Amino acid sequence: MAYSLNNKIFALLTLLLLCFNCKNETEAKPTEEKKEKPELIMHKPSEMANFMNGMYAYNMQIKQQIINGEIPASMPLDLMKLHSAEMSNGHARTPVWNSFVNVFIESQQSVVDTLSNVELKERYNTTINNCLACHKTECTGPIPKIKKLLIQ
Repeated sequence: MAYSLNNKIFALLTLLLLCFNCKNETEAKPTEEKKEKPELIMHKPSEMANFMNGMYAYNMQIKQQIINGEIPASMPLDLMKLHSAEMSNGHARTPVWNSFVNVFIESQQSVVDTLSNVELKERYNTTINNCLACHKTECTGPIPKIKKLLIQ
């Protein structure tokens, strides 16, 4: 009987402790003024950014074809758009950028060159390395994404 009474007393004390120790957080906090959240503005990618995303998707397909032992037959992209596509804000075509673009176009076209004596994987990786070289000097953001295109 004493054991049961001790348990009841212990339970009652625990319950009282919990009730009196809990703070009412709504009373303790001063009322905070709600800050207005800034209006979100949807970013619209530039023509160049869209074209670069298209090139990424195309090269990802080419990578998979090469891994599967297939030979890419054609290049559906108009690489000359690199010379005319609207650039993202804050970016402009510089002489350095133009030289990178010309080298890239040549290397991208060499990937589908069936008469080349250079191994396909090497031609493809050269193209991707040209992307990386340009992006190291111009727009560095997509470098980690571009590195995923390399065939190890």
